[in-house]
Amino acid sequence: MIIGLVLPSVPGYSETFFRNKIHGLQQHGVEVILFVNNSKETSDAFRVYHAPRLSGNKIVTLFNSAKALFKAVVMHPKRSLKFYQLEKKDKRLSAHSIKNLIANQFILSKKLDWLHFGFGTMALGRENLAKAMGAKMAVSFRGFDIAIYPIKYPNCYDILFKKADKIHVISDDLMQLLYKQGLSKTKEILKITPAIETSFFKSDAVLRNSKIQFTTIARLHWKKGLEYTLEALALLKNKNIHFQYTIIGDGVEKERLQFAVYQLGLSDCVTFVGKLPPEDVKKQLQQTDIYLQYSIQEGFCNAVLEAQSMGLLCVVSDAEGLSENVLDGKTGWVVEKRNPKLLASKMMEIIDLEGNEKVKIRQQAVERVQREFNLEKQQQEFLAFYKNL
Repeated sequence: MIIGLVLPSVPGYSETFFRNKIHGLQQHGVEVILFVNNSKETSDAFRVYHAPRLSGNKIVTLFNSAKALFKAVVMHPKRSLKFYQLEKKDKRLSAHSIKNLIANQFILSKKLDWLHFGFGTMALGRENLAKAMGAKMAVSFRGFDIAIYPIKYPNCYDILFKKADKIHVISDDLMQLLYKQGLSKTKEILKITPAIETSFFKSDAVLRNSKIQFTTIARLHWKKGLEYTLEALALLKNKNIHFQYTIIGDGVEKERLQFAVYQLGLSDCVTFVGKLPPEDVKKQLQQTDIYLQYSIQEGFCNAVLEAQSMGLLCVVSDAEGLSENVLDGKTGWVVEKRNPKLLASKMMEIIDLEGNEKVKIRQQAVERVQREFNLEKQQQEFLAFYKNL
């Protein structure tokens, strides 16, 4: 079986979901081909094909467009004609259809059993590729795809919903959002949650310090709710709670968050450490008492699984898949989003918990992650996803 996976770029540092999935499929004899937008990235683990550069220098764009159109028409005339006919059937303008053909020739030319779009937004304008290639089409919808993008572009998935053979989601909440956006309940949709390497993120001896240690692993983006987290921690500091808060990750909001730390009077107890390799992430988690993921929007979040697997006390928001990731009162705590006072109150409650109650929550979290979110289980679910149609 050959599966073509369409992604914005080669899976990087934080995209463990894709890297684990690809490696798992390869271990079971499945060939995975990657189609990406970034023209510079390569991989030793699988074949990577890059989209043509169709922006920027006008001469380069014109040359690349002519080259792609020539390949499509001369080397793959039947597929190209079928793709064009399907585009016209969807009432797209001729110029738009030809533009889509040029942009996607690098995919159209390959022989695949499945064409899988790793994000719903990656499939827009490409709804007819799989059928033109004689392949099946799968689409994964994640938090941004269905919780944020359709707000700006209503009905953007109408064509895609009709043409996808299978749809994959990572949480029940995202599934319900798809139905609200118009997906027919007769369409086959499967939930396969993220998974982690539980043998690596395991509960080892935990180092404790005099101060309470909080940690968050997140891209520094508005949807991660980090400013609300900082406001809650400022309330704790005003109650003379001594703590250290470490934020692992980088992103466009770093400067704004650093200024928020300064204004909230948290400069002496908040540290931004940037991106860290898995070994250093594990070391930080070993020194953590409470893990925080107070996101505004979150599809599921692997980092929360890793923290639970390490036996940490986890506090998350009720954004999308987080309330499925953490079972409130059993494997951690779920707090209403955008409510720093409530978050601070919950953290105070957890700090004051009896030791045996904390141990119970830790054990239940570890056991559930090891049982429900291991890589072996995820690999079998994806193999079944592609084989059962």
